[in-house]
Amino acid sequence: MLPALLLAAAIAIRAIDFGNPVIHVDEQYYLLVGQRMLDGAVPYLDLWDRKPWGLFALYAAAAAIPGDDILGYQLLATLFAAATAWIVASGARTLGASRGGALAAGVAYLLWLSLLGGRGGQAPVFYNLLIALAARLTLRLPSLSPRAIVANGLAACLLGGLAIQLKPVAAVEAAFLGAAHLWYLARTSDRRRAIAAAPLWIAVGLLPTLAVMAGYRALGADALGAWWFANVTSILLRPGYPPGELAMRLLGIAAELSPLLLCAAIGWRRRNVRMVRERQLAFGWLAAALVGFFSIGTFFDHYALPLLVPLATIAGIALGRIPRVMVGTLVLGALLAIVERAVVPADAAGARAVAAVVRANSAGGCPYVFIGDTITYSLADACVPTPYAFPNFIAYTTEQASTGIDEAAELRRILAGRPPVIVASTRSLRIWNPATLPVIRQALARDYRPIFSVPRSGWRTVVFLRRDRALSRSAPRS
Repeated sequence: MLPALLLAAAIAIRAIDFGNPVIHVDEQYYLLVGQRMLDGAVPYLDLWDRKPWGLFALYAAAAAIPGDDILGYQLLATLFAAATAWIVASGARTLGASRGGALAAGVAYLLWLSLLGGRGGQAPVFYNLLIALAARLTLRLPSLSPRAIVANGLAACLLGGLAIQLKPVAAVEAAFLGAAHLWYLARTSDRRRAIAAAPLWIAVGLLPTLAVMAGYRALGADALGAWWFANVTSILLRPGYPPGELAMRLLGIAAELSPLLLCAAIGWRRRNVRMVRERQLAFGWLAAALVGFFSIGTFFDHYALPLLVPLATIAGIALGRIPRVMVGTLVLGALLAIVERAVVPADAAGARAVAAVVRANSAGGCPYVFIGDTITYSLADACVPTPYAFPNFIAYTTEQASTGIDEAAELRRILAGRPPVIVASTRSLRIWNPATLPVIRQALARDYRPIFSVPRSGWRTVVFLRRDRALSRSAPRS
């Protein structure tokens, strides 16, 4: 009954976005890479990003399902979200929450998942399930025998390793969960068993990543080097954002999480009342998730999504114990979701209209999205003119010198191919790449003319057609 209720809640909360191609820029690109993998493209070689191979493989699997690819990944994400909410509820019960508190914890997870940018298919929507399962196994440790701890650790570390192949920051939580197994094994058995188990657990946790590395090594040393640069080196090279902007993002996340933080604080006060060891593990897990969150340091709202699993699990204690806290938290979460939906622009129709214009006017060439929605390539069934198709890589200073290319040189190479159509924007930003912005502006002024525009959030997306091409009559009017 509980899984069915949480699945129904997940559908009710998320259904409004089913089929929306522009929920978030990130997942547009994940889907594009996944789709092109089905056509033979190799991540990091044919399409570049710094996300792990496993995330693109998951999107490729979603795209392989017959039907609409956009709806497909969103339905898959909804199943993952509902399953994670179920594990949250189960974990809350393990911490001593009532049945009502456990159900409320699962629903709270689903509500705040959408509030913090997880309405679609952000990576944590998927890997939260793997970490939640590993943590749920970890909460069993106080009742397990030494032999059972070894087997439990194998499963938890494998789940953690799979999560790392969806987002590397999951390694922080996975490391804590593995260390908790090691500590309990050392307490309940002789140290030799713990020393023997540790390398086995580590090997199992590394197995998914080692398998991906082996696949790239089979393609050649250059391919493995490309994988290493994208997954390791480029992360360290990425520039930061202005401190003031980071502070405002952090304050916004703290405000959105405040109801769950309050519930967790009530749980902290009662951590020594019952289920003491389980609650200690849960708060340790939350601390590890916080370390992972702060280690990224950019504080976009969706980077807080991994915090929701331990927070909601712990919150179940207070949600079940204090009825007014349960009602207030869930009502507030629902109201915030309604308000957010009321103020977020409905840009799906505009994005599809842009793609229709691009499709109608791109015969014989590859269009180029300098700044805009990468889902345009998918919706227009268009070829991609650069491995660096995610606009930020060429357009923003926040990616400058972190991709391993000269951004201006790559932009000139793209323009030398004379894209029939270029998608740009009226958006005003302080983080435009000063090396590439003049190049695209000069090209647009000299060789292109605007033919279509639609609202997109607080600006407009503009489609430019090369001056020597006639406008296709099948294109819609702005």
